[in-house]
Amino acid sequence: MRWKVAILTASDRGSRGEREDTSAQVIRELIEEEINGEIIEYRVVPDEKDEIMAALIEMTDYFKVDLILTTGGTGLAPRDVTPEATLEVIDRQAPGFAEAMRMISMQKTPRAMLSRAVSGIRGRTLIINLPGSPKGVSENLAAIMDQLPHALGILTGREGDHGYEA
Repeated sequence: MRWKVAILTASDRGSRGEREDTSAQVIRELIEEEINGEIIEYRVVPDEKDEIMAALIEMTDYFKVDLILTTGGTGLAPRDVTPEATLEVIDRQAPGFAEAMRMISMQKTPRAMLSRAVSGIRGRTLIINLPGSPKGVSENLAAIMDQLPHALGILTGREGDHGYEA
C-alpha cells in the first residue's frame, strides 16, 4: 500500500534559507524506505502559529494526505509553537505516538522530557510532531514506524481495527 505523506518544517532560519533542512531529508528517506510513503507535499514555514496551522489545514484538506510529519518547534523556546498549532487544527488527539517517542528517547537522553510534541487526527489524516534535529527525527520515527501502516490503514478505512481488510 502506498501512503501519501507531507512534511512540514517549522523553522525561522530554514524559512529564510539560512539553514539546510536536513531533518526533512531524514524523514523523506525513512518514510519512502520503511512504509512505502510518497512525499507529495513539502514546505518550510517560520515558527509562526498561524502559518503552521494554515499549512497543516491545506495539507489535510486540499492535498488529502494520509500522514503529516512536522519537524521543529516542539521544544521549550518561546517561538516553539508547533504543538499549539497542531492542537488547534486536529479533531482528536492520538497521544500514543508522542508518548512512545518520548519513552524511547528518554532511554537515550533525559532531555527528551523537554519535548512537547503532540499527535492527532484531522479528518482522515494523522499528524505527528517530530523534533527539529536529524538525530531526533531518526530516533523518534524509529520508535513508531512499525505502527504507522496499521494506524494509517485504520484511519483511512483501508483495513479494520484488528488488522483485517475492510
